[in-house]
Amino acid sequence: MNPVLIVLPILTVLMFDLGLTLSPGDFKAFARRPAPVIAGLAGQLVVLPLIAFALCLIFRPDPVIFTGIMLIACSPGGSSSNIFSKIAGGDVALSVSLTAMTSIITVFTIPFVMDFSIRFAGFSTDAPMDIPASRLLMQNIVLMLLPIILGIALRKWKPAAAIRIDRVLSKAAFPCLMLLAAIFFIQHYRVILDNIGRTGLMLLLLILAAMLAGGLLSRAMKLDTRERRTIMIEVGMQNAAQSIALASSPFVFGNDAMAIPAIIYALLMNIVLLAYVAFCKRRIPAVPY
Repeated sequence: MNPVLIVLPILTVLMFDLGLTLSPGDFKAFARRPAPVIAGLAGQLVVLPLIAFALCLIFRPDPVIFTGIMLIACSPGGSSSNIFSKIAGGDVALSVSLTAMTSIITVFTIPFVMDFSIRFAGFSTDAPMDIPASRLLMQNIVLMLLPIILGIALRKWKPAAAIRIDRVLSKAAFPCLMLLAAIFFIQHYRVILDNIGRTGLMLLLLILAAMLAGGLLSRAMKLDTRERRTIMIEVGMQNAAQSIALASSPFVFGNDAMAIPAIIYALLMNIVLLAYVAFCKRRIPAVPY
């Protein structure tokens, strides 16, 4: 089974479902509360890629794994972060706003980060890799930006229908991600098992360092507890499905091996975030929920 036949439609559906949860007002959060939005955007768009790059300099993975890790680091936050923020007693409105903004902004920033990453990785003739910035941008627009806009439009003009569709699609989001991971694991289990130790350690450190950086950034900007919890989750939780789709898409990289870090990341991310949520729930909640 060619995973691309599954991953690209699933990504499009997930982006459409994300749009169903958003409204034009979510993009106006910066004017109302600039400090937490700046912290979240800086953490995701600047700090996280820098942490990933630093870890790659330390561990020196092969070029394909390197670019796969950088692809995760420059992807937007996943829509599941909104649920985790709610359970952890975070600021759900802030979480939704950050998800909305990064989903749009990264459509245009991912090509530049990946262009740099591929050039820096120095692919040899044994592992050639094009730098498909224009194709990457076009696929981001078609498979991510347009579905999000359609979802937002449907919510605005047909809110009742949007709610009904979201109820169905939201329940399918996590199973779909696990399906993608399972398909890739079955097809590439030897490579995954060969890389899971070292690469898994890198990704675990990436998640923990990103969350720590989000917390420190929030404290430096004097954000409250609810906002701090949300920033930590948003910076630590990236869209693994998107990374898998971009890595394996024949229109962009067409390299299944590049998706391996995203598969491992998806598993570790959920484990770490569930542990963090459990920790938050044991403490006195910031607000009733």
